[in-house]
Amino acid sequence: MSDENVQILEQRQAQVLRADEESRKMKCDKHSLAGSVSQRACVFCGSRVVLYPIADALHVVHGPVGCAAYTWDIRGAWSSGPQLHRNSFSTDLREMDVIYGGEKKLKKGLGQLIDRFHPKAAFVYGTCIVGIIGDDIDAICKAVEKEKGIPVIPVHSEGFKGTKKDGYRAACDAVYRLIGTGDTSAIPHRSINILGDFNIAGEVWTIKKYFERLGIQVVSCITGDGRVDEIRRAHGASFNLVQCAGSMNFLAKRLEEDYGIPFTKVSFFGIEDVSDAIYATAKYFDDPDLMERAADLVREELSKVYPVVRCYRKDLEGKKAALYVGGAFKAFSLVRALRMVGMKPVLVGTQTGGEDDYEELKRICDPDTVIVDDSNPVELAKFILEKDVDLFIGGVKERPIAYKLGVGFCDHNHERKIPLAGFDGMLSFIREVHASVMSPVWKYVPRRAQKRGVIT
Repeated sequence: MSDENVQILEQRQAQVLRADEESRKMKCDKHSLAGSVSQRACVFCGSRVVLYPIADALHVVHGPVGCAAYTWDIRGAWSSGPQLHRNSFSTDLREMDVIYGGEKKLKKGLGQLIDRFHPKAAFVYGTCIVGIIGDDIDAICKAVEKEKGIPVIPVHSEGFKGTKKDGYRAACDAVYRLIGTGDTSAIPHRSINILGDFNIAGEVWTIKKYFERLGIQVVSCITGDGRVDEIRRAHGASFNLVQCAGSMNFLAKRLEEDYGIPFTKVSFFGIEDVSDAIYATAKYFDDPDLMERAADLVREELSKVYPVVRCYRKDLEGKKAALYVGGAFKAFSLVRALRMVGMKPVLVGTQTGGEDDYEELKRICDPDTVIVDDSNPVELAKFILEKDVDLFIGGVKERPIAYKLGVGFCDHNHERKIPLAGFDGMLSFIREVHASVMSPVWKYVPRRAQKRGVIT
């Protein structure tokens, strides 16, 4: 297949641009184009992946069993204690429930599950079918909450209501109902919340250790390795770090408006970004001693990383990479991380980026870089072929595209089992990139072998 044979749908032209098109703005925050087979997920999936890591809460999907199966264990989110979140409970709505309603089934199921597992709270997800038949999950949740004495929170995530980003907002609304209900008297001034880290492969534990070394208390991580009681106290923190702006910007803004907690957007992926996050936190507390300790921490960690970077850069210099991720914060970090090892990002895309995000991508990318919003398999394949990339970084839905085209692949999505955050995570990332790009198998895939004269 040649990239010349692949045509971009006319209605999609406004969501694809080259970094050197300075006069044109990316058209984003749009509903996916019908028929384009978007790589996005639905509203329900967006809310589920955000709330899923709250490990001592009950998660009940009110809808067909397929919705629960689709999102079972959807994040590689680890828990340091309870494992209740890894059970994907469903009311399993069927044809007769659609006709007569599923409210009685939901109420009975919630009561049985709460009695059996004794959760700290329960989240009830409304799916497409619930929105169509009109089940009043708010009333059911209110009744069960009064009966059982724990928060029972409806999550309005009917898939037809919008995009994955609308699911993020629904999740933030649900979490916010817990915040402000806990005691904050023992929380010190030097305290933070980490918003939007989901503890993929245990990453939040690494990040927490950095702040513990600085003497800064992490009140809650929303939602990685989350605990209901910690989230209840989140309004007592002094500062919020927003790791995944796409999913947690809504919550950060409400905490600032209602509780006066300022926030800054950070990333813990890549050497530059994790260093900047540590310095930004130390700077906020305006203490020279704290800033000095932050500098010592960064210096110590960099001394371990840079020798490895220099070693792998010799092989990776000049190699080309494509990346397609969910949130724009990942894209920024990956562009910088790839450049650190000498690679050139030639295709950069996100599912949920905003106009400001794409302007920033235009600024940091090379002029010939292709930037896409809410892309689809056909477009991604076209540009991978056009740019003749050596590596594709994405998630589980992008993996088949890479392998069908004979391109190395690295998983940077929430299903992965390898921690990539922090300084140690950068080392894991570089090693995985090197192993993927430098594998000799790619020399023998048809498009490369023909160029080398190995096959005709």
